[in-house]
Amino acid sequence: MGIDLVYAMGPQPGGGSQGSAWMSFLPIILIFVVFYFLLIRPQQKRAKDHRNLLGNIKEGDQILTTGGIYGKITGIREDKITVEISDKVRVKVNRGHIAAVIKQDVMKGE
Repeated sequence: MGIDLVYAMGPQPGGGSQGSAWMSFLPIILIFVVFYFLLIRPQQKRAKDHRNLLGNIKEGDQILTTGGIYGKITGIREDKITVEISDKVRVKVNRGHIAAVIKQDVMKGE
């Protein structure tokens, strides 16, 4: 009688192993979903916003570069932006290194 009980508790053919295999991948799937919503998606949104910012810049805009330099755009050629950082002092900056377009009020407060 004890042997029959052991055979009865063994794995059932065609049943339980499929469900447990899927359930073992569930934590990995949940971790990926959390990473997507906390890391990947916000980074994609920031990159899209930065591309829009760079596409909408024009001459006369006051900008801040990624190096921390404030200036006014005086010329735009493809990827090169000419920025006036002081009277008659102009530097060329790569378009990708523009961090932000700033309001006129910030520049007047120098």
